[in-house]
Amino acid sequence: MNRIIQETKGSGPSDEGVELDVLVAEANRDQSTYDGIDWGGERVADEIADRVGELEASGKKVIKFSITGYSLGGLVSRYVIGILHQRGFFKEVKPVNFTTFATPHIGLVRTGSIFSSIAFALGPKLLSRTGTQFYAVDSWGESGRCLLEVMADPKAIFYQALSQFPHIRIYGNAVNDRTVPYVTSLIESTDPFVNRSKTGINVEFDPKYDPIMTDFSIPDTPPKQEKIIMFSPKWFRSLKSGNILPPPLSRLKFPLNFFAVILLPVLVPTFLTLVVVRLSLHARSSRSRVRLLEGDEKRRENALIHAISKFEFEIEEAVISMMEDDRNAQLARPIDNSVEKDDTSNRVLTVSEAREIHSSSAANSGKGKAVSKDGQPTLSPSQLLMVQSLNSLPQMTKYKVYIDPTLNSHATIVSRDVKAFEFHKRGWGTSRSATNEARSLHSFY
Repeated sequence: MNRIIQETKGSGPSDEGVELDVLVAEANRDQSTYDGIDWGGERVADEIADRVGELEASGKKVIKFSITGYSLGGLVSRYVIGILHQRGFFKEVKPVNFTTFATPHIGLVRTGSIFSSIAFALGPKLLSRTGTQFYAVDSWGESGRCLLEVMADPKAIFYQALSQFPHIRIYGNAVNDRTVPYVTSLIESTDPFVNRSKTGINVEFDPKYDPIMTDFSIPDTPPKQEKIIMFSPKWFRSLKSGNILPPPLSRLKFPLNFFAVILLPVLVPTFLTLVVVRLSLHARSSRSRVRLLEGDEKRRENALIHAISKFEFEIEEAVISMMEDDRNAQLARPIDNSVEKDDTSNRVLTVSEAREIHSSSAANSGKGKAVSKDGQPTLSPSQLLMVQSLNSLPQMTKYKVYIDPTLNSHATIVSRDVKAFEFHKRGWGTSRSATNEARSLHSFY
């Protein structure tokens, strides 16, 4: 992605003397991604502040700002702009482009499969703080709501910051994304492609930015379901294409890939065991880092969650103070005997009681389950509210990316590793679309 941006912008400043400076965030590499969207956002915001300071020290001035995130990075980006907004960054710098690729904007969703059930049971435990936020089982700050729900609240600073960007571009995989499905990457309540294997599908691509879809239709006659017989010529061709083998096995050449298929009953359990052990160790390290971060008084005081909690506490105190003043004024009046003495419906709640009731209400409304129909993924009431809220942003444009056939299109959408996986080149048009769309609107300069 960085390479394509550099190629698109060229070298040196524009005719107006404006130069595009690209910062590739490094703070959340490797195990740091498990520390949560919020702490990841704090790190990236600090990186941005440091880079702005360096540019200003060299005599340059930052006048415009755009941000792009892939997968988890898209959620981190939404958190980052909330921090920047709270710090007053956008009073001096104009927000321009906000772009995400294959980002779980409403969290991960239940698909009704066994894998989905296992993931929802183990994910929050194995992925540490990030896992609880991905699966919306966290309680963020004093709100009692999950972080993703807070970030989609029009009254929250994250949403207010996002609404300031005149160009919001959302790229998501229409099919085959086993990591971040269609409904969450493209912020929709239903998946129109969920039954495509049965109904068939006709896809029209953008001639300039293939594999981005421009339109699709369902054929009148469903295609014939052709079964591939094991060890048949078609089966061997599918092995060669690397579509039925997971990475890194898909990189193997014949006959090694043939033997890999034969050994899958042994390799898969071994691989899954190693993954669980590795994730468990990473999660334990992450929880230790988070405890250190939360124990650092200076860092905790500067964190956005503390600023928001402090602001909410002050608002609650002010409201309760006003209610108590009104109550005292009412007590000074003659008692109306028509009202029962033991009526406590108008009793003023304490701060702790108000928080408890709010937390319980948010939990009940945000963590309920909806009924999935016709193979559609299951969205909670909280996720449906997120969809409605985020889709109300008029400047949002969505791009459906159709990459098929492939085992998992999640990495292909951004051509993450074209050296190791040749088929990742299939996603080049997506990245070029994002950069060229921005430049065509003179957004960079």
